[in-house]
Formats: sequence, C-alpha cells, structure tokens
Amino acid sequence: MTKNRVEWIDFIRAVAILTVLYIHATDGIYIISSDAIMNYTLYSRIFQFASLFVGRIGVPFFLMITGYLLLGRSYDDDRIQAFWNNNCKKLVIITIIWAIIYAVSLQFITVKSGQVNFAEAGSLFFSHMWYMPMIIGMYLSMPFVSNALEHFSPKTINQATIVFAFLAFLLPFITLVLDMHGIHNVTIQYCLGFSGGIYGIYIILGYLVKKDLFKKYSSKKMGLLAIVSFIICLLFQYYSFIKGYSFFLWYEFPFILTGSFALFELCSRMKKVRAFPFVSFLSKYSFAVFLVHNLFRLPFLPLVVQLPYTEPVKAIILWILLIIFSYAAVVVIYRIPRFGKYILYMR
Repeated sequence: MTKNRVEWIDFIRAVAILTVLYIHATDGIYIISSDAIMNYTLYSRIFQFASLFVGRIGVPFFLMITGYLLLGRSYDDDRIQAFWNNNCKKLVIITIIWAIIYAVSLQFITVKSGQVNFAEAGSLFFSHMWYMPMIIGMYLSMPFVSNALEHFSPKTINQATIVFAFLAFLLPFITLVLDMHGIHNVTIQYCLGFSGGIYGIYIILGYLVKKDLFKKYSSKKMGLLAIVSFIICLLFQYYSFIKGYSFFLWYEFPFILTGSFALFELCSRMKKVRAFPFVSFLSKYSFAVFLVHNLFRLPFLPLVVQLPYTEPVKAIILWILLIIFSYAAVVVIYRIPRFGKYILYMR
C-alpha cells in the first residue's frame, strides 16, 4: 500500500474509535441519568438523535477497513491456517481474558458505587463486547470469501451486494415503518447466513471501495449522500419519538449503511492527512482503547452525572475523560514487557 493509503486508513481508524467512545459516553449519560426523553429539552433530544448517527459510524468504519485490507488476497491451506492462528485463535483468547477482567471489575465497582444499578451497569459495562464474537466469526470466513471474490468482477460482486443489502436493510426497514403505524407482524422469511448478514455487507463494501468501483461518483454526490443519510436518521428518530414508538438506531438501519459508506468512500480519496503523527497515534492504539475504555466509563458515570450541566455537556465531558484515560492506560500497558502487546492484541 502507498503512504497516502496508509494515512487515510489510519485517519478512518482514528475517527472510528473516537466515535465508538463518543456513542458509549452519550449512551451512558442518557441512560444513567434515568430521565425519560420527554423530560429533555428540544436541544437535548436533537443532540441525542444526532449523536446516535455519529456514534454508529464507528463499527461500519472498522468493518469496511477489514474488508479493504483483508479481502482480495489469495489463501491456500497453509495461509488459511496461519491467518486463523494469528487472528482468530488470539482473538478468542483475548476475548475470554477481557470478559474475565470485566466481570471482576464490574463486581468491584458496583459494590463501591450505590448510585449504579447493578443490572443496568452490567448491560452498559459489556455493551461493547458483542463486537468480539462477531468479528471472530467474520475472520473465520474471511479466507474463503477472499478466494471466492477472485473469480468475479467487482461489478458482479456489487450487484450481489445490492441484493443482499435490500434483504438485510431495506426489508426490515419496511417492516419497522409498518409496525410504527400499527401494521404488526409483517415479516418476510429470508436467510443471509452465508453472506455474513449486515456486518458482512459492510466488509464487502470496504473491498469494493478498494477496487475503485465508486470513483465514478463525484465527491459532491458522496457528500450529499452522507448529509441526506444523517438528516433522515435524525428525522426518523424524532418522528418515532413523536409517535411514541420505541426505536433504537442500530447498524441494520439503511441510512447508517449509506451514510457510513459515503463517508468511507470520501475518506479513501484523501491525498494527505493533516497532523498525521497524532492521527497515527490514535490509530495505533484504537483496538486497545476499544478493549479497555469501559473500565473507565462505569466509575466516571456517577461522577459526571452529578455535574451541574445539561446532558449534552455531560456527554462531552465523559467522552473527553474516556479518551484521555483510555489512551493513557493503553500506552502504559503496552510498555509492559511480554504482556502489554499481547493483552491489548497489538502487533
């Protein structure tokens, strides 16, 4: 890969981890404060809805980076075994280790803090760990998918991706809209197991970006797609609130797909990244920060919630604290001989 490509990938990886920390900070404040959304001001509601879109682009970015970097390679039996040993096996071990760390830490912290509901804290504390079994499953299939893609043109792969995206994103969206308007139990049976589901589609999109399939679309069009996706996400959440419908923005929402993809494609066209040494630093420790940041979120929540500020300000404060303490922690851990790199899954 060229230097320019390394720079923009590092930029996206840095943005991805910052948005993950941001969504966890926002979710933490709005959940732990226990205020019903109708008690928020209009500004606070809009902030929460906008934050959900901003925070939700992090995981799609990570997945598209995975597709960009790992697909398009040739694998034989030896390379598959090496890939599994270097990625899947280590990830499984790291996941188990961090699950134990979080379980022990959760017990200690909740005993110390009477302000945090145990069940609620448990849900928050492990909120990010769902990503680990998902990405392990994707890694297991990655060599087979990569070999299969070599036999088809990017255009054909894109056509299949559109069909899978229609099934994985658009049909559930239609069902959601019908359910919001009192038309319940309208479902269409389909199976996307071999496609990797919604997360597999994000990975394939990263591969198609690598193949320059979307360079024919101008940056203005991509920017417009990202803006329109953001506005629709914002308005849909507000409309759901007005309707009194319980809706939680997640990665299967079609406009998270279009918005994150458009931004990823735009970033791939970057010629130069400003302040690259700082961006590279953020990128280098991104996965390590993902692993450790919830160790700081739960202890900080009761403290930040008590601050005499509005929820948006509290969320920003918590986000900044998570960035500072998480990065400081991983830099220290990384320097522990024979232990730091392994426990943080750093190469």
